[in-house]
Amino acid sequence: MKKSLLALAALTAFAGAASAQSSVTIGGIVDLAARSVKNPAGELKTLSPEGMQSNRLIIRATEDMGGGLRAGFWLEAAIAPDTGGGASGGAPGATGGGLTWQRRSTLSVMGNFGEIRLGRDYTPTFWNHTLFDLFNTVGVAAQTNLHAGANPLASGAGTFTRANNTIGYFLPSGLGGLYGQVMVAAGEGVAVTPASGGTANKYMGGRLGYAAGPVNVAAAWGKTSKEGGMRDDLVAWNVGGSYNFGFMTLLGQYHEYKYFGQTQKNAYAGASIPFGASTIKLTYGKAGSFRSATQIGAGYQYDLSKRTALYSNFAQVDNKTGSNFTASGSGLGVGTATGFKSTGYEFGVRHAF
Repeated sequence: MKKSLLALAALTAFAGAASAQSSVTIGGIVDLAARSVKNPAGELKTLSPEGMQSNRLIIRATEDMGGGLRAGFWLEAAIAPDTGGGASGGAPGATGGGLTWQRRSTLSVMGNFGEIRLGRDYTPTFWNHTLFDLFNTVGVAAQTNLHAGANPLASGAGTFTRANNTIGYFLPSGLGGLYGQVMVAAGEGVAVTPASGGTANKYMGGRLGYAAGPVNVAAAWGKTSKEGGMRDDLVAWNVGGSYNFGFMTLLGQYHEYKYFGQTQKNAYAGASIPFGASTIKLTYGKAGSFRSATQIGAGYQYDLSKRTALYSNFAQVDNKTGSNFTASGSGLGVGTATGFKSTGYEFGVRHAF
């Protein structure tokens, strides 16, 4: 009996020591909005996910191995709280699929040298899209309305937002505000025929930025390489920046996507004005060259607490002839229509845990 008790005590002590060296965290975001979007096909009213931030479930852990060396993983799954599905952003009324970790699934080794990260992750070019967008690239007023969907130069690559099979390196903190990353991703046999006009997943890119005090600026470049019959490389670059005046933050970004002799150029500017628990957001976006359109966006956010906020957003996309961009989450087909206006508004609540 004594031997059993001693063994149990030793095991408990060992487990306690092991747990003291590592930590596991569970968190995420739940965001739902009552939304209405008008397109040429009519008006669609939905209870939709992601009006302020992307819904997600995160499980992550780090282990301190001593000498400043740490290891950790990050698993991030998309969730659809409007239907209980395992993937957000689906068609209205869809139940969604099972839970997967396609938002992010990475394994890292970190130290004074920086971070080496392996797995599925954001591409360097998309980081600038989301960091310098007041609407976090979600909701009716997302600046990516003028990139994705109808624009094959932006949406044709599987690497517009994330890339699979990546190896990345991130600069360490403590470099006087300098930050950056490089990433390469193997295509791993993904092939697209020339007739499809699509692109594969072999990717390389990088991002370099500076953030200190009220200033944050960054530039990024990425290339999705031709592979298995692709017609051409897809090359993207962008630059973004913001300045916090205290009473107001101004930000902007510029992007170019080049594919098969065509170029899409987009510019975006916004202002965020906080007062008390409230924040007003105003944005303007313009797409030119390959397809042309403008978008105005406006939002109001009221923070009930550090974790919970109420919000309302509005956007109007004005397409030129030959363009058919729409407000986010429309769920309405536009057929062959071009040169129309797409408007959307939403009222929602976001909770972070």
